[in-house]
Amino acid sequence: MVTPGEFTGLPGGVAVSRLCVYDWPAADGVRGGTPHLHLACAEAYVVTGGRGAVQTLTASGYAVTPLVPGTVAWFTPGTIHRLVDEDALRITVLMQNSGLPEAGDAVLTLPPRYLADPEAYAAATTVPAGAPEEERERFTRARRDLAVEGYRALRETPGPEALAAFHRAAAALVRPRIAEWRERWRRGARAAAEATGHHLDLLERGDAGHLAGAVVRVEQPLERGRFGMCGRLDVYRQGR
Repeated sequence: MVTPGEFTGLPGGVAVSRLCVYDWPAADGVRGGTPHLHLACAEAYVVTGGRGAVQTLTASGYAVTPLVPGTVAWFTPGTIHRLVDEDALRITVLMQNSGLPEAGDAVLTLPPRYLADPEAYAAATTVPAGAPEEERERFTRARRDLAVEGYRALRETPGPEALAAFHRAAAALVRPRIAEWRERWRRGARAAAEATGHHLDLLERGDAGHLAGAVVRVEQPLERGRFGMCGRLDVYRQGR
């Protein structure tokens, strides 16, 4: 149980990573990352360099949002998104729930035959740990290309049913992990909100004692250049 006021994660229980978007061309000639969605978390992009776009697909339709330095673009759960690199696109990514979007809350738009089989999905999406970098890059590109195949089919299929079927399959895939995600939320975003409530209670009583415990924290990446879904990641501490 997190004691009110003791939360030590990033403000609001968010997490951050730095992203260098892949410049690998896919079968449709577009350079960029792996299409996917998040089921429980919102995600935000703060563009820090280069130029590109994010393609999105929702029940409202397909859209393309240009990304240039200074742009802040964010989307809610259920948004299929595909980052596109046009000129060395660099992004700082802000994620809800202590980085859950990069810790399980993502389903790639693989063709339906993979979505229906959790073991096949895991085999097609889990980058082999400890493999040489060249092998991890080949796997990541193959995974991206498979997701683009499924994504293009979703885009090109008229009517809402294909997207709704993907949503149902994605929800079924992640269902066994919900208890784990709930715990991350409880110790992260909920604990952060409760800490603020505790501080407001103290201030309302005229008690400023918590201000004497003020600290400054600085963090450096725990890992640089990880093969992520959308590009190479510099990863920071997530959660508490």
